[in-house]
Amino acid sequence: MSGKPEGNPAPGTLNFELFFSEKALQMKASEVRELLKLVETSDVISLAGGLPAPETFPVEIIKKITQEVLTHHADKALQYGTTLGFTPLRLTLAEWMEKRYGIPASDIEVMIVSGSQQALDLIGRVFINPGDIVVVEGPTYLAALNAFKYYDPEFLSIPMDHNGMRVDILEEKLKELKAEGKRVKFVYTVSTFQNPAGVTMSLERRKHLVELAKEYDFLIVEDNPYSELRYSGEPIPPIKHFDDEGRVFYLGTFSKIFAPGFRVGWIAAHPHFIRKLEIAKQAVDLCTNPFGQVIAWKYVADGYLDEHIPKVIEFYKPRRDAMLEALEEYMPEGVEWTRPDGGMFIWVTLPEGIDTKLMMEKAVAKGVAYVPGEAFFAHRDVKNTMRLNFTYVPEEKIREGVRRLAEVIEEEIKALGK
Repeated sequence: MSGKPEGNPAPGTLNFELFFSEKALQMKASEVRELLKLVETSDVISLAGGLPAPETFPVEIIKKITQEVLTHHADKALQYGTTLGFTPLRLTLAEWMEKRYGIPASDIEVMIVSGSQQALDLIGRVFINPGDIVVVEGPTYLAALNAFKYYDPEFLSIPMDHNGMRVDILEEKLKELKAEGKRVKFVYTVSTFQNPAGVTMSLERRKHLVELAKEYDFLIVEDNPYSELRYSGEPIPPIKHFDDEGRVFYLGTFSKIFAPGFRVGWIAAHPHFIRKLEIAKQAVDLCTNPFGQVIAWKYVADGYLDEHIPKVIEFYKPRRDAMLEALEEYMPEGVEWTRPDGGMFIWVTLPEGIDTKLMMEKAVAKGVAYVPGEAFFAHRDVKNTMRLNFTYVPEEKIREGVRRLAEVIEEEIKALGK
């Protein structure tokens, strides 16, 4: 017996945990990222990730633009840039959003960020005090929860249906909070082809949400990475389109419509808010990589983006259709799923009593992977759901993956006696 306190390292061994901050000790790895590591080197058909298909990357266009940038703009592309971002890209994006979404360029400032994930962290850093109430959808984007959680908010989760967030339920909660002398800081929503559910907030609810923001004095963070990936139905203007007071932050990214490896995204918001976000970003990374920004500028300004989007849609639509058809063909009775008009994901709900996190091991043994839905809920209180991705693997693998998954689910339903 050494007489040493239990849990202390042996002499000469560094106690690594002793040096971490309390915040760092609370950090947990992204469950999606850890899951991808599990299946990426195996023969498992992964319906789990949120990856664009590499076949959609405009490689030849990137080669052409890169050569042009290095020939004519190397002084800007290879140098430090401003924190706000490469000015020609910012102006071009503002014009593009005005033309495409009806968001007046004169009403916004655009700041370039290292993917819209950085935007989420900066918003948390600048706007969340410990205990602030942040409204999210149930389910919502897992990485947004992780970004905001670091700043110790109180999450209020609002359920969704096939028309997006139940804004009527939000209104009731806002009334209750006001009666208690409390207020919401901001509402976070993936308004179009939501991650993970695939659903889209209706036009009526978008307008209603803006009106509630005015009445109850809160902000709206609209994360919009998927809206250009529309395979059916009619486009709906972003929530930012209806914002006449500067309450809405619009988050955009090139990751789904160009290439995620560049890590170039943007925030469009009122200049007063952007200024504070810019100051926060100065301490984080000084600037988003200028080389990627200059390439993205040429990509948009020379019309390549508008030409490329229809090609991506043409590529993904058969994969979405294949997954919907396979779900219809193979899934047992009692299983429900969303039918998205676009985006990258389908949300599947199993009968009560099935825990998809516990079921995951059986699915992987059958050769298929998904993301358990529990992680997408702020309070992790829903166990019988899962997210499926249809953009990364080809149609035949999608069908086979869904078939394998249906077998696993059928066994679970039988075990429940349902």
